[in-house]
Amino acid sequence: MPRILGVDLPNDKRTFVSLRYLYGIGKTVALELCAKAEIDPQTKAGQLTEDQLSRLAGIIEADYVVEGPLRRQTQQNIARLKEIGCYRGSRHRRGLPCHGQRTKTNARTRKGPRKTVAGKKSVKEMR
Repeated sequence: MPRILGVDLPNDKRTFVSLRYLYGIGKTVALELCAKAEIDPQTKAGQLTEDQLSRLAGIIEADYVVEGPLRRQTQQNIARLKEIGCYRGSRHRRGLPCHGQRTKTNARTRKGPRKTVAGKKSVKEMR
């Protein structure tokens, strides 16, 4: 099982797919990496040589922010938004969506399970 930057890549998947197991690398960046390292993206990750793996690791370390530093950078950006008290920061602080989505319905992932309000009756029950 090949290992890049402390992350195990699956043997049985193609190189450009298995590179996406690294935090911060998506489809486009994975294909760019394969092109820069002169590796066929269709090659299975288990068939990569040590030389190819070291080339990939070198390119990633030199040109991209991935894994731990990227997570840290993201957390610092969110902390900065909270600190300056902007709208997005307050939404992060409350655990609500930050990008303008509706919250009257939906947003259950961010808000958590429904909290039923006691004493609330529907219009039909009041008649």
